[in-house]
Amino acid sequence: MTSAPLRSIRSILPDLTPLRSSREFRLLWVQGLVTTFGSFMAMIALPLQIKDLTGSPLAVGAMGAVELVPLIVFGLYGGALADAVDRRRVILFTEAGLGVLAAVLLMNALLQEPLLWPLYVVAAGVSALAGLQRPALDSLMARIVPHDQLTAAAALNAARWQLGTIAGPSLAGVVVAYAGHATAYGITILGFTASVLLCVRLSPAPAAHDAERPSLRGIAEGARYAWSRPVLLGTYAIDLAAMFFAFPNTIFPFLADELDAPWSLGLMYGAGAVGSVILSLTSGWTSRVRRHGLFVVCGAAGWGLAMTAAGWFSNIWLVLACLALAGMGDTLSGLGRSTIWNQTIPEELRGRLAGIEVLSYSIGPQLGQVRAGAMAGWTGTRPAIWGGGLACVAAVGLLTAVLPKLVTYDADTDEDALRRRAQKEAATAHGTGGAAPGTTPGAAAGTAPGTAAGTAPDAGAGTATETAAP
Repeated sequence: MTSAPLRSIRSILPDLTPLRSSREFRLLWVQGLVTTFGSFMAMIALPLQIKDLTGSPLAVGAMGAVELVPLIVFGLYGGALADAVDRRRVILFTEAGLGVLAAVLLMNALLQEPLLWPLYVVAAGVSALAGLQRPALDSLMARIVPHDQLTAAAALNAARWQLGTIAGPSLAGVVVAYAGHATAYGITILGFTASVLLCVRLSPAPAAHDAERPSLRGIAEGARYAWSRPVLLGTYAIDLAAMFFAFPNTIFPFLADELDAPWSLGLMYGAGAVGSVILSLTSGWTSRVRRHGLFVVCGAAGWGLAMTAAGWFSNIWLVLACLALAGMGDTLSGLGRSTIWNQTIPEELRGRLAGIEVLSYSIGPQLGQVRAGAMAGWTGTRPAIWGGGLACVAAVGLLTAVLPKLVTYDADTDEDALRRRAQKEAATAHGTGGAAPGTTPGAAAGTAPGTAAGTAPDAGAGTATETAAP
């Protein structure tokens, strides 16, 4: 009598198969969780320390300016690097480098009069290392994941990231408030130390023997491939449009004041993550869907509609509920993007395409902040939010009409997906663990899934990388 309800519950719970079946994925999942919590200590402490030293909002905002260019430049280079060298080594050395930068922050914080300029240098260095690391991390995931478990792995990584997004800042805020910046940086160092020890246990993941050295020509080759694939182009374009038109985080303080609820500001920033966690923890059904392009389109349109409602309603609780729904839509879109990328991109181009992915989820939110602030100054806060949401929905509709192959994408019939599946099956049969042709046998010992969605937001929330601070 209870078997049917139990089956129904299990059908919506996250698919844990990737964690059970792949040692490599388990290591990377735990490593990512440790890194997320450690990073948030510095992500909260660093701007607060700049604020304490200067008392200037402009000085705090300048952090974003010094981070953007290194992220773009090193994200593109990191994509080419990931296709040319051992990806495990890139991840290991960048994690170690982030730990060293955290040590710099700690030493500066321990000075009798901490200096300001090292904080900006470290922020730029962290952005560069994160740009180098993310393509290697993203491209490694598809190598250790069976084709039919990519969506489940993306959901697990999204849940890990969003849980860290909710709990990490809360814990970091308490630590900074009661123990100071130096303690937060010390915890960050411990986190990266543990992360490096976990990365050491990963199996090597060398590039193909005939892989070219990183070059502008190689980066251009990846861009040409993306441009020639309407499905991939659609995932990038829709993510950029959604973030540009409907990412109003920068004007949340003004919205809270306008709704006479300044106490709600923290809840506004966290509501999207709550929605994302809800979707991730009920994501079992997503593993049974083959039309992942619909995830991208419906998720982005849902994000825009929810933001439209958030700007329209004047009741703070309805606004928070809409922001949570927006987080669910963004995560659904992120699951679709991540799955399509991992199912269709050839192994030899995966790093370079992951570098382009870094651009799509880093530039969109940055430009979206500018759009929201400028429009709010012209039309008011709430019109800037609901107007951006409507523009997002219109842009998604237009892009869907221009790139219809994204909507009709089916993992069981798409030529690129079938080619990639055959390539992986052939590589596994020859003992290469899904590596590119010519790769050393046994390069990737893992047998099951993972993908670092993002989401961020990409899980895409279109935000910065998971190691956005040391």
